[in-house]
Parts: sequence; C-alpha cells; structure tokens
Amino acid sequence: MAYPFEEHEDFGLLKAADIPCPNIAPDFRCNIHNDLAKCGFGGCVAYSCAGAGQRVTQVLFDGETWRDDPDLLTHMTYALRVLRPIHEALLVLQEAAALPLPKDLQERCAELTRALCPEAPSSVWDFEEDSVQDALAALPGFVETIAPYTQHRS
Repeated sequence: MAYPFEEHEDFGLLKAADIPCPNIAPDFRCNIHNDLAKCGFGGCVAYSCAGAGQRVTQVLFDGETWRDDPDLLTHMTYALRVLRPIHEALLVLQEAAALPLPKDLQERCAELTRALCPEAPSSVWDFEEDSVQDALAALPGFVETIAPYTQHRS
C-alpha cells in the first residue's frame, strides 16, 4: 500500500505509493502470498514492516480501514512510513538488550527504547515528536558503540 513498486526482478508490476496492490484481497490478505516468488514478487517475500502496520491499523486507527473510509488511505500510509523505521529501530534495540553490554550501554539502550515508545500514543504526531526522532537519529551511533560487543568470542 504505502510504498511504490518499480517493475523489475523484485516486483511483478509498477505501482505508485498510496495505491493498493492489485493482489490485496477483500480481507486485506495477499491473493498470491503462497506464490509470491514464482509470480515475480521477491520484494514482497523479503519485506517486513516490523510490526508497524499492525500498530497503525490496530492502535492509531483503532481498527478502521481505508476500505471503510477511503479518506484514511493517505493518513494510514503516511503513519506507516513514520512508524516503520521506529519499529525497525526497536528490533535492533531488542537485540542489543540481549548482548552482554556494560551497565552504561545497557542504560543507553533502555533510554533509547523508552524514547521510541511514547506513552499512550494517539496519533502519528506522537511519533514525530523531537524526542522520538532524536532517539531514532541516535541509533546508528549507538550501534557503532556496541559493535565490539556483537562479536562472538570463544
């Protein structure tokens, strides 16, 4: 929905952003899911929203859909584009939290995680607050800092 497809080896058709994929069934499932790769949709096989799609539809839009209210379409896809990088960052931080990090880095990991999870968010704007976006921007530096702890030592 939210992202465009360029017709090439990973996508079997050209699709603009904010346009439903023609393979979406009425129940929002993919009509060709079991045959994605065979049908030329390797990009769909590799794609993950990291849980952001569920948060957008179930939390921010309280189960409402763009099919029920077409005016929601661009709002929902915008929210997904804002939330997906945050959810991806949370997955990285979850992995980091499982590492044997020194206390100061454990605390920084927890601090970044808290900053990316605003309390009782009610709209996409809660995720565009400076504190959330600053934490998102800080993630690459944090990952660089913890890189030595990701090496398996025997």
